[in-house]
Amino acid sequence: MATLGEYAQDYESTAKTKNIADLPKVSIDLELADDEFEFEKNGETKTVKQKVIIVDGEKHRVPVSVIQQIRVLKEDNPALKFIKVKKSGTTIDDTRYQVIPVLE
Repeated sequence: MATLGEYAQDYESTAKTKNIADLPKVSIDLELADDEFEFEKNGETKTVKQKVIIVDGEKHRVPVSVIQQIRVLKEDNPALKFIKVKKSGTTIDDTRYQVIPVLE
């Protein structure tokens, strides 16, 4: 049996949605799903709706800006199958995503 400290050191929350930028490569043929979660802020419960893909049983959030960039890439390259997403910034106000086509 592990101590509380040992368990806490190895603990990773399973409820947290990851980000598409965490993946090394993404198939654009993955199914996009609607997801939502609630959180409390200043004593008020808020609901956040988001688009996600599920990879290896884990949800990965897909920002709208990524979906828009994929649309543009598909216009010029209808055969596109894989992308990589680069993320920069750390807050909701400065985070930007760059979608890079991956050739197979």
